[in-house]
Amino acid sequence: MFVDSVELTVSSGKGGAGAVSFWTEKFVIKGGPDGGDGGRGGSVFFKVDNNTDTLSSLRGRNVIKAENGRPGEGRKCYGRKGKDTTIVVPPGTQVIDMETGEELLDLVNEGEVVLFLEGGKGGLGNMHFKSASNQRPTYAQSGLPGITKHVRLEMKLIADVGLVGYPNVGKSTLISTLSNARPEVANYEFTTLTPKLGVVHIGDYDSFMMADIPGIIEGASDGRGLGLEFLKHIERTKTLLIMIDVSNYREMKYQYETLLIELERYSETLSKRKYAIAITKIDALPQEEVNRLIETFLQDIGLQANDTLKQYKADTGFLSYGFKKEFGVLLPQKEPFFVLPISSVAHLNTEALRYALGDFVKNVVEEKEA
Repeated sequence: MFVDSVELTVSSGKGGAGAVSFWTEKFVIKGGPDGGDGGRGGSVFFKVDNNTDTLSSLRGRNVIKAENGRPGEGRKCYGRKGKDTTIVVPPGTQVIDMETGEELLDLVNEGEVVLFLEGGKGGLGNMHFKSASNQRPTYAQSGLPGITKHVRLEMKLIADVGLVGYPNVGKSTLISTLSNARPEVANYEFTTLTPKLGVVHIGDYDSFMMADIPGIIEGASDGRGLGLEFLKHIERTKTLLIMIDVSNYREMKYQYETLLIELERYSETLSKRKYAIAITKIDALPQEEVNRLIETFLQDIGLQANDTLKQYKADTGFLSYGFKKEFGVLLPQKEPFFVLPISSVAHLNTEALRYALGDFVKNVVEEKEA
C-alpha cells in the first residue's frame, strides 16, 4: 500500500526521579544521604533509509513514545537511561508541526540520523543536597518531563525527471520501457493510482531516476481528479517531461497549456522548473498526419522549425525540435529543452529519449553547480 502522509503524536521519555535514601549499615553511625540520580528519558530520532519507499509502516501508529528514565536508587545508584526510539522514513520525508504548520525537518540524505526530541533530564538524588546546615536532606528532584509534538509526515518523491501529462497519455508505458519499474498498464484513464519510481540506465555507469505521477486533469490544482494529491511528488524533481498525446481528442496545444497552468497554480516553483516535451502514441496515426499535427503544435506554442529540425525529420521521418549536441540546438531557457515524438509501444525514438533526458538532467545539474 502506498502511504505518503501520516499523522503522529511523538513523545520523548520523562526523566527518572532522584532517590531519597540514607546509608544504613551495621556499625556505621549516622550514615549520610546516598540517594542516586534518575536516568535521562529516551530521545526520539528520525533515520532516512533508502530501503523504505513509503510511510506504510507508520500507518495506524497514532502515538510513538520513547521510554522513560528509571528512578534513582540508594547506595548512590543511578537510574537506567530510557531507550531511544528511532523512526525510519524514506528519503524526501518532511516533518511538519500540525499546530503551527511549521516545517521542522526535511529528511533527504540516505543514512541521515537526526535528533528530533530530546529526553527529559533525570532528577538529582538527595545526596546532592547535603550541606553543613542540612545533614539529612529528605527531598530529591523529580525528573523533567519529555517533549510531545503532534506532527504530520509527508513524503515527496525525489527524482531527476518527473512525468507530467493527462491520464492515459502513456506515462506508465514509457517508464516501464525505459526503466526497471513495472507499473500497471491499461487502456483507460487513471490506471496509475500511486506514483512509481524507476531507474533509467545510460550505459554502464550513468543513470537517473524517473517518477511516474498519476494523470493531471484540468482543475487538478483545485482538487479535481488525482492530480492535487500527487502533484507534491514532482516538487523535488530536477526536471519535468511533459507528455502530450498526439492521438487524444484534446488538442495538443490545449493539453500543453492546461498542464502548465495547473503546475503554476499548484506551485510557482514548479512553473519555473525546466522541462522537455514528448509527443506520445505516434504509432496510432499515419506519419504524415503526425508531422502535420506536430508542425501545427510548434507554431501554436511559438516554436519555429529550423535547419536542425528539418535534417532530423529527414533522418527519422518524424519531426523533432531542439535536441542538444548531435540532435540539434539548445532552446531558450523559458522554452522546452527539446520536443521529441515517441511511441513506447513501438519503441520509436525511446532510446533517443533516454539519452536526451540524460543530457537534460546533466545540463540542469551543471547549471546549478556553476
